[in-house]
Amino acid sequence: MTTENPHDHHLTIREEERQAIHDRLAHQSRVVLRLGVMLLSAGASSFRVKDGMARLAKAVGIEEHHASVTYTEITATAYANGTFRTELAEQRVMGVNADRIDSLNRFVTSLPEHMLVEDAERELDTIAARKALYSPFISSLASGFACAGFCFLNHGGLVECAAVSFAAFFGQLLRRFLMKRRMNHFGVWMLCGMAAVAIYIIQVMALQKFGIIGMSHESGVVSAVLFLVPGFPLVTSILDLIRQDFSAGISRGTYVAMLLISSAVAVWATTALFSWDVADTVAGYHLTPAVLFAARAVATFFAAFGFAMLFNAPLRACALAAVIGALINTGRLTAQDANLNSLAAVGLAALCAGLLAHVVSGRSRYSRVTLSVPAVVVMIPGVPLYRAITAINNGEVGNALSEVVTVILVIASIGVGLAVARMATDRNWLMDELKSVPSLGDSRSTIPSIFTRGEFADLSPRARAAERPFPAEHAAAAKHTATVQSNAREASETTKASETTKKMSH
Repeated sequence: MTTENPHDHHLTIREEERQAIHDRLAHQSRVVLRLGVMLLSAGASSFRVKDGMARLAKAVGIEEHHASVTYTEITATAYANGTFRTELAEQRVMGVNADRIDSLNRFVTSLPEHMLVEDAERELDTIAARKALYSPFISSLASGFACAGFCFLNHGGLVECAAVSFAAFFGQLLRRFLMKRRMNHFGVWMLCGMAAVAIYIIQVMALQKFGIIGMSHESGVVSAVLFLVPGFPLVTSILDLIRQDFSAGISRGTYVAMLLISSAVAVWATTALFSWDVADTVAGYHLTPAVLFAARAVATFFAAFGFAMLFNAPLRACALAAVIGALINTGRLTAQDANLNSLAAVGLAALCAGLLAHVVSGRSRYSRVTLSVPAVVVMIPGVPLYRAITAINNGEVGNALSEVVTVILVIASIGVGLAVARMATDRNWLMDELKSVPSLGDSRSTIPSIFTRGEFADLSPRARAAERPFPAEHAAAAKHTATVQSNAREASETTKASETTKKMSH
């Protein structure tokens, strides 16, 4: 009759517990990774993704959570109860959904101290089930109004603004149709850019043919594609780089650059086909300073409001962002008219946008990024960028370099202003938190039983010392086994020596 070893029974129970702990960690890690993917696919910055994942991880029982985030991938490691789990997830949406970012942010900030994985899953299911706030028709109207506001700020008159609004409307409608079918983003941007430019040119050419307008409305064509400027990922890319999240910032910035190149090539190809000039022409209006100030404020409000709607922000958030944009952009333009350096004016305006967004965010249910990005998007110099691509293709390298440098410096000024605002209002942006590899506990408890039964008693002294102390009964068994093995080796060596002597004597 065989008697069961109590120690073996204890080891079996311990292995079952350890497996149960690891199985539970798999579910805990998954729900945290799901939150990160939802944030990333909605356009959140790397810091927002990591912070949200870390908070949920703590709530569901994960002791420590580390994550590496790019624009399309998350690699995360969760530590709990002496074990860990590493997972990788990829997302290919690469869109912007400010409403989802705010919903997830409210979920994260309202987490209880302890939460079941199943409860967290239900909350995320509810957020994921929310549809886009605006239909394709409404978002296309928003695109038309936003680009018309941009056109006015770029000295476009009534004719240019009207033509731009129609062109941007149909361009955005086409983009929504193609994006719903998950078409390649770079192809979508190029096709929509060509469509918007062609619609603008056809409108203006028709009006010119019937003698309704003159020949000075060509430059407004560039404003028709400004709805394609990826302002949200551009700003979050700058914020990622400033926080030294280089893997996310560089990959996101590369995506932005590729989209801009795609739409710029569309502008160049279509205008070249129609022999259309995109150079600066005379301003489409001449207003008194007071009227100009008011008109700029209204145009900026419509532009920021429209872009916020394109980012799927709620209407109240759109209005708040538009007010912030109207204040800071009108002030910037007025300061530039008073001969303030343009880069300094942009930087100060971005700083004010960040500070105002912080104040308004604390008194509303919307995040700072939802309020600040639409406000500063109106300052991104989309027109010089598209003109630079056209100048390059026309061989005007000097003009192209001038436009490109202007774009880069303005974008850098926006980034610096927003970064200073963040560092002034958020300690997490001012100081980094040091992280180390967590300990998994006493490793001696994980030593396989084979090491305690003598089979490895012939290990080196250093290896044997590293495995001590053993329980007394196992140490005695190991010593006995070592003695038996040593005697066996000596007997074998004696036998071999005797046989060798006999052979030599023969």
